[in-house]
Amino acid sequence: MILFDGVCNLCNGLVRFILKRDKKGLFRFGSLQSEAGRELLNRHNTDPDKLNTLVVIENGKVYTKADAGFRIFTQLDFPWNLYGLFRVFPRFFRNAVYDFIARNRYAWFGQRDECMIPDKAYADRFID
Repeated sequence: MILFDGVCNLCNGLVRFILKRDKKGLFRFGSLQSEAGRELLNRHNTDPDKLNTLVVIENGKVYTKADAGFRIFTQLDFPWNLYGLFRVFPRFFRNAVYDFIARNRYAWFGQRDECMIPDKAYADRFID
């Protein structure tokens, strides 16, 4: 399960990117703003009001920031799985880069007034 900022253009672009490359249909999606997304986080003892990051929930474990990216990209086909090579950098550095982009994402990429509505071909992969 991938939870993303539903009003962020960068995040919505990432979801579209993943949908096109997730040939096995491994991932499901939900917005952080949705009731379903908030409920899912609460069930995993994660406060949805304290998150401003990409979230992956896999096998009962919550991954955020760069670690969430690793969980996603390493499960995609070549060449996208090579993203895993960035694990050679320490987590504090990877998350600092992630935080810099996250802080500026609205200014650089803009935002929507409402959450993304998925294409009908992918609607069954969204929880909200």
